[in-house]
Amino acid sequence: MEKNEKNSRRKAIKGLLTAAALGLGITKVSAAEKKDRSFEKVASNITKSDDVPLFSGHTIYGNLVFIAGKGYHEEGDIKVHTDNVLKSVEKELIKAGSSMDKVLKVNVYLHDLNDYKAMNEVYRGRFGDNPPVRTTVAVFGGVPGDSLVEIDCIAYKD
Repeated sequence: MEKNEKNSRRKAIKGLLTAAALGLGITKVSAAEKKDRSFEKVASNITKSDDVPLFSGHTIYGNLVFIAGKGYHEEGDIKVHTDNVLKSVEKELIKAGSSMDKVLKVNVYLHDLNDYKAMNEVYRGRFGDNPPVRTTVAVFGGVPGDSLVEIDCIAYKD
């Protein structure tokens, strides 16, 4: 096979792959876009061990905000716990430059699956008229720190 024929085949294959990628919405990422994808970790309201943070309250990557799991470690029933946890999530979202109506994904961890209905009563409407996708599970062995519910989420910020 001649050199020009190899180059032509390579160009054709590259063209097909590029067309397929564009058809799938895949585009090249410019250097400027790569810079925008930097991340920031913010340690806040966390448990420390020997003055070393165990985890960040939230992490920002580009315009995505990842909120660490929040629990409530005081007396009260599932409704009290859920209300306080959602308030804590909202405070962390605001601190990160986002809000409850910008949440895309929520994970709810229940100490007891029997609390599902009561948790939903408090949860309903807290994320606006268009709620995020959600996963809810009961945690074998319970939620850490004796909280009846723990919630984390992923949101965006403008």
